Amino acid sequence: MSKVYDFLKECGVFYVLTINGDFPAGRPFGAVMEYEGSLYFSTADMKDVYNQLHKHSEMQIVALRPGTREWIRISGKALECTDLTIKEEMIKKCPVLIKHFPTAISEHFALFQVTNMEAFLSTDKGKEKIS
Repeated sequence: MSKVYDFLKECGVFYVLTINGDFPAGRPFGAVMEYEGSLYFSTADMKDVYNQLHKHSEMQIVALRPGTREWIRISGKALECTDLTIKEEMIKKCPVLIKHFPTAISEHFALFQVTNMEAFLSTDKGKEKIS
């Protein structure tokens, strides 16, 4: 698995930042998956984040490793994924989603792939590009 995915899983909570008109918008997430070398996160299609990502696909993810000063910033574009196989995999890898989305075809279940991804890990030693 990639260093990016491993870091996010270790953090537990990460923040997705979107463009909301003239202001940034951020909110906590927890469901993340790496599948065939790509990073994915899920949301519901009736949330503001869903609409913001469709209007402006540019986004960032930030997370702080618990108990440390190490943090990650991931920049990229969010591309909605409608592939049922990948959506099923997301539910398997993040079973907490089942209470909201029991199946891959559940109403409102949305999945985004992070494309054009660039990630930097910041530590006391400085900043390093990771993948």
